[in-house]
Amino acid sequence: MFVKSNRRAGLKVTLLVAALTGGLLLKGFIGAFEARLVFFPYKGEDENPGTLGIAYKSIALTTSDGERIIAWQLEPEDPIADVVYFHGNGGNLSVWMPVLQSIHALRLRVLAIDYRGYGLSTGAPTEDGVYRDAEAAVRHAVSNRTSGRPIIYWGRSLGGPIAASATRVARPDGLILESTFVDKAAVIRAHPLLRMLNFFAAYRFETEKMLRDYSGPVLVMHGDRDSVIPYRLGEELYQRLREPKRFARVGGADHNDLFDISRQAYWQPVVEFVRGL
Repeated sequence: MFVKSNRRAGLKVTLLVAALTGGLLLKGFIGAFEARLVFFPYKGEDENPGTLGIAYKSIALTTSDGERIIAWQLEPEDPIADVVYFHGNGGNLSVWMPVLQSIHALRLRVLAIDYRGYGLSTGAPTEDGVYRDAEAAVRHAVSNRTSGRPIIYWGRSLGGPIAASATRVARPDGLILESTFVDKAAVIRAHPLLRMLNFFAAYRFETEKMLRDYSGPVLVMHGDRDSVIPYRLGEELYQRLREPKRFARVGGADHNDLFDISRQAYWQPVVEFVRGL
């Protein structure tokens, strides 16, 4: 009986060691590929605001860990506010030129960055890395703003948690969160396998958690036919944020078609939000 007990104990130890080893191997595997599953950068620059006749400056920012981040500063005549724009996880600044052009047309002075590994920026993207990129962007924007003109951080999709992280560096006068989410776990909540794998993942992108100490005005916008970040996730984020806040439902809009310049349900809340600051 004593021998059998030792065998059982030995088997339990063997299974425990195997489980721990497997978990560590899985964590290492996910860590090696996590960035490729989250970030989809395009290298280079196909067009810039100058090709559309928009006055702008191309700026190189140095991050706290030494990467060189490229930013565009679009300069409208007689701007009414400054915007620091954080785009989604795909493309580069050239891909996002249509929305930047539309924001500029509203007389908003836009600073938009390409995260590390995107466009002409150096390095490779990670969660911690893009937060450092945001830090460099808002420090530059705050130090180069005109006194008395409001500054707004605008984060779209994965840019939502990135904009949220920036509020902890320098407080903006307003925050726009577009087509984004409470955290990464919420996005994969409906997928059991992904939920299990997320236990071993490093990235969290905790938008709401990073905003718990933020008490400034927030505009949350979401398309009600979003097939990438479901509409209910935008509603959930809105419910968890502090006042003052406003929610804009963009009827009939999917994830990547809601910012057409003719879509008033998207642009009118932006205009009203800026005027109210």
